[in-house]
Amino acid sequence: MEVNGFMPVPDSYDYDLIVIGGGSGGLAAAKEAAKYEKKVMVLDFVMPTPQGSSWGLGGTCVNVGCIPKKLMHQAALLGQALQDSRKFGWQFTEEVKHNWMTMTESVQNYIGSLNWGYRVALRDKKVTYENAYGEFVGPHTIKATNKKGVEKLYTAETFIIATGERPRYLGIPGDKEYCITSDDLFSLPYCPGRTLVVGASYVALECAGFLAGLGLDVTVMVRSILLRGFDQDMANRIGEYMKEHGVNFIREFVPIKVERVEEGTPGILKVTAKSTTGDQIIEVEYNTMLLAVGRDPCTRKIGLDKVGVNINERTGKIPVNNEEQTNVPYIYAVGDILQDKLELTPVAIQAGRLLVQRLYAGTTTKCDYVNVPTTVFTPLEYGACGYSEETAVEKFGEENIEVYHSHFWPLEWTVPSRDNNKCYAKIICNTQDNERVIGFHVLGPNAGEVTQGFAAAIKCGLTKEQLDSTVGIHPICAEVFTTLSVTKRSGENTTVSGC
Repeated sequence: MEVNGFMPVPDSYDYDLIVIGGGSGGLAAAKEAAKYEKKVMVLDFVMPTPQGSSWGLGGTCVNVGCIPKKLMHQAALLGQALQDSRKFGWQFTEEVKHNWMTMTESVQNYIGSLNWGYRVALRDKKVTYENAYGEFVGPHTIKATNKKGVEKLYTAETFIIATGERPRYLGIPGDKEYCITSDDLFSLPYCPGRTLVVGASYVALECAGFLAGLGLDVTVMVRSILLRGFDQDMANRIGEYMKEHGVNFIREFVPIKVERVEEGTPGILKVTAKSTTGDQIIEVEYNTMLLAVGRDPCTRKIGLDKVGVNINERTGKIPVNNEEQTNVPYIYAVGDILQDKLELTPVAIQAGRLLVQRLYAGTTTKCDYVNVPTTVFTPLEYGACGYSEETAVEKFGEENIEVYHSHFWPLEWTVPSRDNNKCYAKIICNTQDNERVIGFHVLGPNAGEVTQGFAAAIKCGLTKEQLDSTVGIHPICAEVFTTLSVTKRSGENTTVSGC
């Protein structure tokens, strides 16, 4: 029965909680809810890409994001390590080559084991999992459609939307027919060959970096700036390093057409691009064109209008309050789909767990979106926590911040005698608050490992004086942060000649 054209609110529910989306945030929330003996269902469905790629349970991070990206980044680092090893006395005469298929098969086998592990974990916790597409059809009611087109209706007292995002296409002739995205790259059944990466996001630069590290001819086409939203001083240093290590950049151009000129795996594509500053048109041929121009939330086709959930019409993001609650009280959301929140896997996991603890365990702890550390796995890794230099100046005023910085040379790189004065450390301090560290930035090997530790200290209110009184571990990269003495304001030289 319908009332005034709307489905009535059910008297009882099939589930206490239905989670839409089986990625990091959704699975964390579902498993947490099961601890409190709630009846929980997870709906997860991957729409195949235009190239036909799809994957199992676990979401972007596990299948087509952080995990395969870091493993392929590691493959590239091993290539560099092989070169370095000769100077350390390792002798080998045979030609060193990289096999794309061996790498992708190994990576996909590991991902497959993770997919299976997630399914087993849900089963063990008595969480119902359906590989079906979830779409709201009325109050507290969702329609689940499986790959055979079979539809079922389920009701729940509470819903958590955790549908994540998918790569954006350019909307130009040939993009969906001939281009790939990060959704396709990590399971690509052939070596991509000469590759054009379009975009300047961290996804673009990470993919370009490891492809070049595997020995491929890689070009990055950039519309304007690198790593928008990140510290631009650090972003430009990353760009320079990549350029010095064989990555080509075409700046201030955007593609306007893609055509296939030769079939194959890979084939040959002709890319037509236009200048963003004039009328110049260029045509270049590549084997593969990888789009990394941003991601769009999967929120527009899940029936949110049927239940009255507000979304940002321009971006598709969902506005929530500080408890991840939408404007509809029984519907919550976590992860990359949230408006004005960080798009990071650990943030989604933390938010999902804490949300469920508030719902079912009576806690009050909210997810803290401030001072969240992150790392960009470019060839020279970039770790950051807190404010960028630009944002710090904007928020506190240039006269109220002090930037301490230094180059450093990892000991491991001295014997091969490479990349001196490329690694860089920077902290931003608020002089009006006891020189509290409000921004932390590092370019160098294992940047994520370095940043994670300092992030805990920053969370505790780390000051420059406390950093200075910390004894460093020698000889490691992170010790540079215990001896920073040169300010940017002074203009003094920060280059180093040894460890």
